[in-house]
Amino acid sequence: MRIAIDTGGTFTDCVYLQDGKFVVLKVFSTPHDPGMAVLNGLRQIAAGPDIVVRHGTTVGTNTMLERKGARVAFVTTKGFEDTIAIGRQARPKLYDWMQPAPECLVKVGLRFGIAERTSAECEIIREVDAAELDDLVSRIKDADVDAVAISLLFSFANSKNESEVAAALERLGLPLSISHKILPEFREYERASTVVANAYLAPKLGTYLTNLATNVESGYKRARLEVMQSSGGIISAKLAAAEPVRTVLSGPAGGVIGAYKLATLAGFDRIIGFDMGGTSTDVCLVDASAGGLHISNESVVSGIPIGVPMLDIHTAGAGGGSIARFDAGGMLRVGPESAGSIPGPICFGRAEQPTVTDANLALGRLDTERFLGGSVKLDRERMMLWMEKTKNSIATVEAFAAGILQVIETSMAKAIRVISVERGYDPRDFTLVAFGGGGPLHACSLAYALRVPRVLIPALPGALSAVGILLADTMREYSRTVMLPIDAQFEEAFCRLEKLGTEEFRAENLTGQSLRSVDMRYKGQGYELNVPFGSNMAAQFHDLHQRRYGFASETRALQVVNVRVRMVSAAEAFTPVVQPLREGDGAQALIGTRDVYFDGGFQETRVYDRELLRPGDTFAGPAIVSEYSSATVLPFGDVLRVDGLGNLVIKVHG
Repeated sequence: MRIAIDTGGTFTDCVYLQDGKFVVLKVFSTPHDPGMAVLNGLRQIAAGPDIVVRHGTTVGTNTMLERKGARVAFVTTKGFEDTIAIGRQARPKLYDWMQPAPECLVKVGLRFGIAERTSAECEIIREVDAAELDDLVSRIKDADVDAVAISLLFSFANSKNESEVAAALERLGLPLSISHKILPEFREYERASTVVANAYLAPKLGTYLTNLATNVESGYKRARLEVMQSSGGIISAKLAAAEPVRTVLSGPAGGVIGAYKLATLAGFDRIIGFDMGGTSTDVCLVDASAGGLHISNESVVSGIPIGVPMLDIHTAGAGGGSIARFDAGGMLRVGPESAGSIPGPICFGRAEQPTVTDANLALGRLDTERFLGGSVKLDRERMMLWMEKTKNSIATVEAFAAGILQVIETSMAKAIRVISVERGYDPRDFTLVAFGGGGPLHACSLAYALRVPRVLIPALPGALSAVGILLADTMREYSRTVMLPIDAQFEEAFCRLEKLGTEEFRAENLTGQSLRSVDMRYKGQGYELNVPFGSNMAAQFHDLHQRRYGFASETRALQVVNVRVRMVSAAEAFTPVVQPLREGDGAQALIGTRDVYFDGGFQETRVYDRELLRPGDTFAGPAIVSEYSSATVLPFGDVLRVDGLGNLVIKVHG
């Protein structure tokens, strides 16, 4: 039995297959110890022996955001100790002279240099001195650190000196993060930043995953814990504990995989994924005609550059728990601060600050009795009392709530423009796939604002990240910097990486398929684009460069910077049951009416139970479709149709 468990800011989602259908269970997250919620979910499922638990965790993400990681020692080539703090000259806000400098994860006194030198051509110019190495070990021991990050210049070209330093530091018994093992690529700052981030996370996330694996394996016979990577693939808990930097976008990556796989089954190959949870909103774009899922090797998480492969996901601080407030000038602000699960929205019974969830309840979009199948009762009276107290000079609570939704939807629309319009894609050519607990509530409004013609609400939208984790392939990525012209021979470099991948897969009793790609650029450029390796990779590079930057030059020399291998062991295939379509208006699923706020006033609105809808049912808004993990808002003019897979396909007016 395979169970996927995704830990969110408010809820922990558990999904498994039973008789060919997805079954979902939501339990409250336990922020003080996320593993408790995982174990609570397993107990409620009453899982038997021979289980594989696949976990999407936010521990790494939250550690980065809250800056509550390890005390890290950084070791590099002498004279380059402060490169980790200097970084690059690029600033995220070019004209904001008052922005603070990014906080370095390594304090000034914990940056250590050692005299050594390796050339870019792999030659060892200066070897490590044994006496100096002993002194380095002694100084780091006296520094009382929790973990060590090692990143020597050009260690990706020749790892001899770096391996000697690592071997000496093993005496300390601390977690070591070694650059030629984690990221054997050029660009010393990004490589060092990635290795430091890994060391920063290793003690906390390593302890968490080790303890969770022990609890799972001791509580269930023949059980195994696996973890979702930021790249959309599964790795063992042991590897995730050793290289936690690969899991910082673990949960959101599951959502991308789930949206992509279910949308593909429904016949949509160009999608914008819109995942609105309790704390944040994650958006992504997938274009099957341009290679499908886009994996980036130049991500920034909480201001820290990270060079390991990650799905190209853009995150905004906008979720159901985002707190609404007025600034000093009286302007309404929503987020990025979130109420989380504790204290949560006002309607959960503890908080006093209004959130997006409270605004949706005030406008009639949520059911006080049916939220999460009735397991959570929403306190509307308490919510209205505190919304009244905090609405400032706004005339009514309803106008205040509508303003909250307008602000948060503007933030989410901006996030979608970042991954579409700003990268040369027209949103009108895509389908908006909405999921997460809050996604279906706002999907149609966002689609209208962005002129997206179609919205897809997949099955189990509130737990789609867990569905994606359940369906994901086991995956490892390997890379090496080569700096060669396009007509050079790359077979040896690829074979070396594939041999390493095959050996690691064999150790886990897996067989995998190798997928080759290269990072290319015009000679003299400073940045690269990734394309599949093959005879037409030059043409693919020119096409991608044209789309991304608006021009291409087929006469300029091309250079291959990095070669990459992705080893993939495909997950067990999931074949959904396609039901025949029968024309209907959903009358059998109509459970009543409710006053819902649309366009400045309350309107009597039909409420449907999604579980009772049948394939082929079609009806127009205004309507609310209620289900266990979410609710879909269908405004005036939009038309909803249930497809053969049980997805809600909405044609947006406009």
